[in-house]
Amino acid sequence: MVAFARAALLGIIAFLTIAGGAAAQQEQYLTTSAQQAIIMDYETGTVLFEKNAQTPVPPASMSKLMTVAILMDMLEKGELSPDTPFYVSRKAWQTGGSKMFVLVDTTIPVIDLLKGIIVLSGNDACVVVAENISSPVMGNVTRESELGSVEAFADIMNAKAEEWGLTQSTFANPSGLPDPDQLMSMSDLARLSAKIIRDYPEYYDTIFDLPEFTWSNITQSNRNPLVGAFAGADGLKTGHTDESGYGVAGSAIRDGVRRIVVLHGLESDAMRTRESRRVMGLAFSEFTTRRYFTSGDIVGEADVFLGKQETVPLKIKNNVVFTRHNRILQGAEATLLYEGPVKAPVRAETQVGLLRLEIPGEPPREYPLYTAERVDGIGIAGKMGIGLKALFTPPSARENEPS
Repeated sequence: MVAFARAALLGIIAFLTIAGGAAAQQEQYLTTSAQQAIIMDYETGTVLFEKNAQTPVPPASMSKLMTVAILMDMLEKGELSPDTPFYVSRKAWQTGGSKMFVLVDTTIPVIDLLKGIIVLSGNDACVVVAENISSPVMGNVTRESELGSVEAFADIMNAKAEEWGLTQSTFANPSGLPDPDQLMSMSDLARLSAKIIRDYPEYYDTIFDLPEFTWSNITQSNRNPLVGAFAGADGLKTGHTDESGYGVAGSAIRDGVRRIVVLHGLESDAMRTRESRRVMGLAFSEFTTRRYFTSGDIVGEADVFLGKQETVPLKIKNNVVFTRHNRILQGAEATLLYEGPVKAPVRAETQVGLLRLEIPGEPPREYPLYTAERVDGIGIAGKMGIGLKALFTPPSARENEPS
């Protein structure tokens, strides 16, 4: 037989909302003047809102996140060190647009190039990185003839995009300067942002929110309109070309909750500033993240037959965390399911049931439940005692016993 135990299940909350796949439902609550947009919850990866977020578009300087991700990945793996010198070519020095102001025929430590790209959006710094990483003598270049090329580095970028699952992105250069083959979706940018925050905290936590950076005796401010203006904002990157308009990939953390917002196709720098702060504010005020169970929590108990104790506690091995829009409150029913009663002896760590969460309009979610401890059987003498009790209990008394 199957035994059922209805929620409260040791304190499960009466209202649960699964936000996965619910972004379309939530578009009615949010609007943005950006042509493409996405809001993502960092912890769960849940897409809370999206607008044309799966469409590859020219990302402008936001594609520099791919360049710095490759650089940080090599640092993390020990293939580079922060003080590895990268040689500056004439091509890098001559690169236009936003600049770090690198000087030709000098070397720059990798860590300073990282700052020059993230804080100053230096196109020249991107070329330095591209030509040195693609060089066969990376880290030991002393003349221009030993350098690699932007084109070779673009091949590295595309290979990494495939490895990291960025299926809506292609790269032709490290900086995001206009090129028909330089495309990213907002979805890919959000996932790349999450990867940077998760995998490279040593660099994310110390560089992305720097208010300014000085190179060649020129001090420039961080170009991100969120950093220093929105409480908790600590990254990531802006972008602008005539073709792409104004965009920003931003992240902020409040009370331990992190959100990622990517906007693209805004009409002006002023609009990007206003809209990025407004949408990031909504990302926190309109959505809530709740942790219902943590791996190891006791969520209920199962009846035990012929055991030294009548029940065994059941624990969950999943982290059950959901993010929802504040206005989408759907009643959810939690049910503990198991074949029971469970016959003793019962070993610890044995799967004996499921926790099912049913939310109207959503497929049921099921999580396996395991015994949290061992329950020994009562032995032959105990079984005989139960048999004798049943034998000498009058039928009228048995009828009044609780079932």
